[in-house]
Amino acid sequence: MYSGTSMAAPHVAGIVALLKALHQDWSPAVIKSAIITTAHVTDERDMPILAEGVLRKMADPFDYGGGNINPDGAADPGLVYDIDPRDYNRFFGCTIVRRTNVSCDATALPAYHLNLPSIAVPELRRPITVWRTVTNVGEANSVYHAKVQSPAGVRIKVEPPMLVFDATNRVHSFKVKLSPMWRLQGDYTFGSITWRKDQKTVRIPVAARMTIQDFYADVA
Repeated sequence: MYSGTSMAAPHVAGIVALLKALHQDWSPAVIKSAIITTAHVTDERDMPILAEGVLRKMADPFDYGGGNINPDGAADPGLVYDIDPRDYNRFFGCTIVRRTNVSCDATALPAYHLNLPSIAVPELRRPITVWRTVTNVGEANSVYHAKVQSPAGVRIKVEPPMLVFDATNRVHSFKVKLSPMWRLQGDYTFGSITWRKDQKTVRIPVAARMTIQDFYADVA
């Protein structure tokens, strides 16, 4: 009551309700994907988004996530990143016996292997490869081409660079190889991977941090 709740919460909740009414078969992961991949990374004047605070700074994906929400675009996202709820067990392995009795195994896989509409690598010390799977929810016969904006100091390669969909092939997987260009102890840098078809874009943010070793000051 005193601190208030960000107006983003009811704003997004209302858009989620509209998307669910429009696409009743969409899972929560698909709705989240549609919102993130169609968001704008500039404001309504096509100017860079500023992060709130003192002093103000240019916002990055840690500030705005996918960007400014675009409800019309989210209603027709083209491609979506879906997640089976059981997939989470590969990363957390938690068992809830009672509301207050939860046991979790050590994380089996790094979280960046989950099929999220984003990629974040906190320790990029050597080349790594992650996979993503997209489902076509738009026009059946579609061809998408990858456009990569690599984070500073990181080389990204997407294979295959083109995805071809038709009535029988609605799901495709692609791999993303991230390689550090130098061996250094750095901070996060940001980029993106965008699938394009004509005027339609399906964009996910990418964040990576090159490291040599863990320092408490970097992870605290």
